[in-house]
Order: sequence, then C-alpha cells, then structure tokens
Amino acid sequence: MDDLLRDFLTESGENLEKLDNDIVELERTPGDLARLNSVFRTIHTIKGTCGFLGLVRLEHVAHAAENVLDALRSGRLQVRPDLIGDVLAAIDTIKTVLFELERTEMEPAGDDSAIVNRLESWLPDTPPAQTTAPTRAAVPANVSTAPAAPLSAAVPMPSSVTAAVASADSTDVTEAAGGDGVERRPAPDATEPRAGISDSTLRVGVDVLDKLMNLVGELALGRNQLLQLASSQDDSPFAKPVQQLDRVTTDLLEAVMKTRMQPIGNAWGKLPRVVRDLAQSNGKQINLIMHGAETELDRQILQAIQDPLTHMVRNSADHGVEPAAIRRAAGKPDDGTIRLTARHEGGHVVIEITDDGAGINTARVRRKVVERGLAKAEVVDALPDAQVLRFIFEPGFSTAETITNVSGRGVGMDVVRSNIEAIGGTVELSSLFGQGTTVRIKIPLTLAIISALLVGTAGESFAVPQIGIVELVRVTDEQHVLVEVVHGARFYRLRDTLLPLVQLRELLRLEPSSSGETYNIVVCQVGEAEFGLVVDDVFDTQEIVVKPVGRLIKHLESYAGCTITGDGRVIMILDTAGIANLAGVGSTETREEAEKAARAAAARAAAQVNTQESVLLFDAGFPALQAVPLSLVARLEEFPLTAMEEADGHFMVQYRGALMPVIAANAAIDLRTMDPRPVIVFSDRHRTMGLAVNEIRDIVEDTLLLQRKAARAGVLGVAVIAGRATEVIDTDHFLRHAHGTDAASDSTPAMDPSEVTA
Repeated sequence: MDDLLRDFLTESGENLEKLDNDIVELERTPGDLARLNSVFRTIHTIKGTCGFLGLVRLEHVAHAAENVLDALRSGRLQVRPDLIGDVLAAIDTIKTVLFELERTEMEPAGDDSAIVNRLESWLPDTPPAQTTAPTRAAVPANVSTAPAAPLSAAVPMPSSVTAAVASADSTDVTEAAGGDGVERRPAPDATEPRAGISDSTLRVGVDVLDKLMNLVGELALGRNQLLQLASSQDDSPFAKPVQQLDRVTTDLLEAVMKTRMQPIGNAWGKLPRVVRDLAQSNGKQINLIMHGAETELDRQILQAIQDPLTHMVRNSADHGVEPAAIRRAAGKPDDGTIRLTARHEGGHVVIEITDDGAGINTARVRRKVVERGLAKAEVVDALPDAQVLRFIFEPGFSTAETITNVSGRGVGMDVVRSNIEAIGGTVELSSLFGQGTTVRIKIPLTLAIISALLVGTAGESFAVPQIGIVELVRVTDEQHVLVEVVHGARFYRLRDTLLPLVQLRELLRLEPSSSGETYNIVVCQVGEAEFGLVVDDVFDTQEIVVKPVGRLIKHLESYAGCTITGDGRVIMILDTAGIANLAGVGSTETREEAEKAARAAAARAAAQVNTQESVLLFDAGFPALQAVPLSLVARLEEFPLTAMEEADGHFMVQYRGALMPVIAANAAIDLRTMDPRPVIVFSDRHRTMGLAVNEIRDIVEDTLLLQRKAARAGVLGVAVIAGRATEVIDTDHFLRHAHGTDAASDSTPAMDPSEVTA
C-alpha cells in the first residue's frame, strides 16, 4: 500500500473513532462551540485529503457533512436529533468506504445521492442536489450503481464491482434490490468494531521513547554484569537463566531501536523548496532527484544530519550547477541535476550528494591554501588532487570569488565535517573539474547502543565500535619481519598491501612497549582508507551503551564517548576517525605512495644484501627468459581458447565472477592460438590482470640482483638467475597497460634499476 494512502487511513481512522463520541456529546450540549469546531475540523481535514488523493466519492459525502456543520457553527442551523442522525449516517458512509478502500486500495463505486440530498436539505435556501456523486475511474463504465440506501444502513455496493473489490468472506449474503437483478452484499455494520490500519498503529511521545531507550540501556549494562559473573564460575546454576536473559535483552534492544528508526526522507522534505528558491534567484535550471528516501536510521542521527545535508545541497545549487548559458557553451543540457541518494551499506547509512556542475578547480584550491598559509607551495604542489580537496573542510576556507547571501564566507564545510564526525560518521569529497562534484557521507545507524570490541593496552581497557573494524591480526615474534618502516612511518604488509600502523600506547601517551613482544592489530576502516590499531590484548565483543564524555575531555578527538563494562568499570570508546586524523593515516593516496616507496626500498635492499627469494621463470617469445618475483604472482592459470573473449578491442576472460583483462607479454604472441594458454595472474588492491605467456619454465630460489638497465618498456632490467641472463619484468607496467592507464602518469616505478648497484 502506498505510504500516503496508509497515513491517510491511519489518521482518518483515529479521527473517526473520536468523532462519534463528539457528535453524540454535541447533541446533549448544543452550545458547546469548542466541540462543534473540533467536529468541523475533523470532517474538513478528511474532505481536503480526499481531494488531494483523488477520492471523489469520499470527498462528495464529507463536503456535504462539512456544509451542515459550518451552518451549525455560524448559527444558521440549530442542533436537532434528526439533523445529528443525518450527520452520523454520513460518517457511517465514510467509514464503510474507508473500510473497502483499506481492503482493496481502491475507492469503491456507489451512489450516495440520498444521504447528500438529506444533508443539503437542511441548509437554508439550498435545493436538494439532483446529481449523483462521481465514481472512481477504476470502475468499469458498464457497471450500474445501487439506488439510495436507507439512512439507517451503510450504502451497499454492486457485486459486479468485485473485480476491483474482492470479497473478504466467502459466506457474504447477497440480495436482489430495486428489481434490477443486480446482486448486492450488505457492507459491514459501521458501528461494529473491526481491526484496521488505524488499530495497528499507536502515537507515542518522543520523550517516552527516549526514556524507554535509557531504561533498556541500563538493562543491557546489568545483563553484561551478570554475563561476566556467570562466566567466571564453573557449573553455575545461574548460567542458563542468564543466557535466557541475554537473548531476551538482545531482542528487546532490537525492538526498541526499531521504534526510534525513521526514514531519511523526513530530513529531505524542505530540500526541493531550497533548490527551487536558489534556482529562481540565480537564474538557473536545476532538477533535484532523490533516491532511497525510505532508508531508515535513528531519529537522533536524523536530526544531526539535517543541517549538513541542507548546507551541501545548497552548495551544489549555488557553487556547483552553472547557469543555462554556461552549461550550453560547455556542451551540457540547460537543466542541471543534483542527485541525492541514501542506502544501507554494512551497518552504515551512506548518503551521496552528486551534481553535474562545474566541479572544483583544484588549481584555485592550491592557490588559496598557499595564500591562507595552510601549507607551503612546494608541499601543496606535490599533493594529489584528492588530498588538496580536503583543505575545503578547513575553517574559513572558500574559493568563491564573490560573497552571496548563500555562500562565499568560508563558513559551512568545516561545520559539516564536525557535525558528521560528532556522530561517528565520515565525509569525503571528490570532484572532476568541468564534470561535477560528489560528497559522500557515511554514518552509523544508531548511537545509543552499539556492538564494540573490547581491547587492552598498557593495562587499560578501551572499546572499539565494531562498525569500523575489518579484521583482527595477531603478530608474533616470527611475523615482525612483515613490519616495514617507510619515511619514518611503520607499516604492516597485510597480503598485497601496506597497512599503516598506529600504536595506541604512543597515541595516548601511555607507557612504552618493547618491540619484541607479541601484539594484536585491529584493522579499522575510515571512509575508503584502512589502518591498523596496535593493541596488546583483544578481549571480547559486547553490546555497550554509549554515554557522552565529560566537558573536560570532550575536545579530545581520540574518544567518541564512554561506557560501563560488566564489572562496573568506566572505559573510553575510541573514535577511529579521530585516531586516523590524529595519526595522519586516513589517506588512501598516502598508503599507495608508501607501497611504491617500500617496493623501491626493497629493491635497494636486495641489491645490497645477497638475499634469495622465489622467482618464477617463463618464456614469452623473447631470446632471453623472463622472470618475476613469485611474491607478486597471484595465481598460475591455463585458459582454453574458448575462454578467451574479445570485446572493445581487448581480450578478457570471465574469472572468479568478473571480467579479467588478458594481455600478451610479447606483441608477437597471438592470443587466438595455443590451447590452452598459460596465463600469470597479477593483482594489487584495485586491479587484476592476466599476462599471457608461451610457457611456464620453472620456480627457482636465487638472488634477484639487477645487473643492467632495460631499454624496453615493461622490463626493469637484466639479472643473472639460475646461471643465465634473465629479464625481470615490471608488473606495474602491465597492470597499468591492462587497465588503460598511461604508464607515463606514474613517476615512481615499482623497482627502479638506477637505484640498484651493479
């Protein structure tokens, strides 16, 4: 059922339940003007909404009753029992139509001229209406309508309309009326109680829900204490009752949380008007498209994001979308588009505000950064565009050339970030100059009760919200070799990426730890970036109640709040976004640069130390064999010719649920020959490709020491491997080539031969 229709039926049902009593009391006390006005407003509201929804029959009856009530209010009519009887009959008719409307989601056909004429006959100097009420367009034209029903009964409906209004009871009684041979079933008695949509909803004050949430939170704290006590005793007689209490408390938490959830569309209601007014005042043509308005999140978070959403949509309309003449000159349609989307994603709500406007001029941002003294020119010039755009969130930062009544004063985006991060969310900005801008917000579903991982370091315990945890890694003494230091920063080689590490001890200035001990890494995700939080111990997960921090430590970025554990201790909840910001590890670009630097450092180290590693040797049709470190190889595959597909001028195979590009290691290799074809699969964090070769020769253990630079693209240099000159390939070159990236755009090779000693 449509949400608008459901709300109408709910509200009308509630109003009509009270209306019967009000009208009866009005008959007893005719001079009660307040009650008369209340009855009039109820009928007036039903009539107005019927007109909006196109419910013609309901509107016609309600309008007739409204006219009589208005005459009573003005004193042109006096309250009489027979007049009140006609008003009640009209209300019975409304109830009957609403009942059928709820059952079938269509307004039933019917002739209400009798009750309408009776009502209008009470009006001074008003002749009875001779026309019948219009019927719904959904009813076939050849359906006859019923004659007037007695005022004491609800209006019956033709059985020939049952195609639109299905029978709810196989024992319906039918009768012939009026001698026209049309079968009719009597409608349910309007005075009998029956369950409906209005009976399935209940209006509860927000303060009651907030109090209930607090009580459930305290119940969860008590549950945690009992769980801890029960777990500390073997064969405790309280174990089973506590487990049952745990299950019930969890279900109760979920049920209470649902009562606080509201659709995000409630925060979008004023945005169409905001965009319309800005478009009118700036002479622009803007379409606002909204998707995912039904996405639900906690009421508290909904209130917190309302102002940031409004500000960012205003920014898109004022800064982003260009006037029609400028868009036309740029080859764009006259109408600009702002797209607002919301969706659930892994326990979060993701909101994106995208426009197809002018985008952000990063050159202007760089200039403003230097002018305001936020960074030196040489530093700003070396930063990638994605990092430069982060300066937009600095207080007072603006690239607007002129100040308007909407923007240009540098106030807003810093507040947006502060408000979003205050509720545990993140905000990211991406833009292509001339094409548009996207703001991506990621926020939790709720703040009151969350699932958290309890960790310990330096004898202190902390809670880390599980919503931002990717995985846990245990680092023993043997695995310390996976920790690398690049430019003074520590990284852990986690599979095919370098994970920036943050020592919680050092960040919080706790006692230092020895480098040889066993520790744990909590892999956290902030936006699109990941980092590892180094802790001593990992305990268990708990549903914790979030309490606000005190005024004295509210300014500390590393904490998102506090909670009470099962043993009664107060511990701090860590803010992963704040920790990433303090440690400067929230950048995907920084991690990628570190990976390149680490590869170059590994090449230099390999040149100075005779360390052996596994090397894959293969034949690609060149005079010399070619080699690649086995650590860079994801898999070795053989694909039949039937698996090689050609599309868009490229060869590819369907590999593990996706299309993987396949390129030849030598231009002389024809991928339409050799069945099956040996393929070496390479993969990094974002890309996967297959390198087609003629033959896989061997895997040997040898020192990978480049003796000579290479002149051919795709080759790092020549090394002596297994006693013969062998070409060492550049895997990054082939990955870029397979995914259409210009090799020249990457100024840092994976392994620079010039840095290797001969």
